[in-house]
Amino acid sequence: MASIFDLARLKSEIERLQRASESPEFWANPAEAQATMQQLARLRNRIEPVERLMAQADELQEWLSLLEMEYDERTAADVSAQVALLQHEVEQLDLLTLLSGEYDANNAILEINSGAGGTEACDWASMLLRMYLRWAQRRGFRAEIVDESPGTITGYSSVGVLIEGEYAYGLLKSEHGVHRLVRISPFDANKRRHTSFVLVEVMPQVEQSEYQLKPEDVRIETFRAGGHGGQHVNKTESAIRATHIPTGITASCQNERSQHQNKEVALKVLAARVAEYYRRQEEQKMRQLKGEVAPAEWGHQIRSYVLQPYTLVKDHRTDHETGNVLAVLEGEIDGFIEAYLRWNASKRSAVEASTEG
Repeated sequence: MASIFDLARLKSEIERLQRASESPEFWANPAEAQATMQQLARLRNRIEPVERLMAQADELQEWLSLLEMEYDERTAADVSAQVALLQHEVEQLDLLTLLSGEYDANNAILEINSGAGGTEACDWASMLLRMYLRWAQRRGFRAEIVDESPGTITGYSSVGVLIEGEYAYGLLKSEHGVHRLVRISPFDANKRRHTSFVLVEVMPQVEQSEYQLKPEDVRIETFRAGGHGGQHVNKTESAIRATHIPTGITASCQNERSQHQNKEVALKVLAARVAEYYRRQEEQKMRQLKGEVAPAEWGHQIRSYVLQPYTLVKDHRTDHETGNVLAVLEGEIDGFIEAYLRWNASKRSAVEASTEG
């Protein structure tokens, strides 16, 4: 089990970071020091469950040896149940080995944008927002709506959400792409079947030590917030729009309690968007150098949710599917996330193998 989870490498990396943290100059750069301490905590959190499961496996091995010498049906049933539980925990822990990307451990920023489908698409955007909020709640993650543009009749034209939790981005990057809904529209008096599309974009929240916005490149504007009402109403001109002048990229925040808080969140989102923009530019250059053409993302659906005439949610990349659409819309998407992580790792391994060959 130690070799499966590369325990030796993790311990070596912990020792390296521990030595770095003990240096007298360590806190000279507070942002970098904080990032190092967070990485140290993440690595320790990865080792602890591995060592715990190894101890459980050793204990179960002892029980199996005793059963070989003297079989007892009741003890055998208990050991069998413990083995099944251990296997499940090992499988869940194995997922962490698939979350080794540069930003996988970061918080995530989701942007949900309605597409083709008009009012239906705006309603579909609100359904997806609820799905992700439910998923975050199940995980014990913190989720916060940072910007919203209501639809004309219902739902959202666009909505931005910050999800804070360990490996939030690594898990949610599976959701990046176009999501398709097929159902009998509640907004159609003739009860016809409609198809609508929503684009979900997922970005890692970047720390200042990872990407630094230059103050001279940012323009800050205030405006009066709008929204659906209730707790999100902001009647003063405290909403903030931040613009990255070189790229024209913008980010807004209107749901915090003060202008200062709105500015802080808007700048976090802007930094993530700008960093993602430059990352994608680099990826595009690499594709062009390799002679690859990336498919257009809009219209390139990754998953379909069919409510009528039958019920089915199917991921078109992994072929993972379920007929329990309502459970999925209640936030039970871990099966799709796990299938994507394994599919993506397999695809990456195949590319590496062909490159080496």
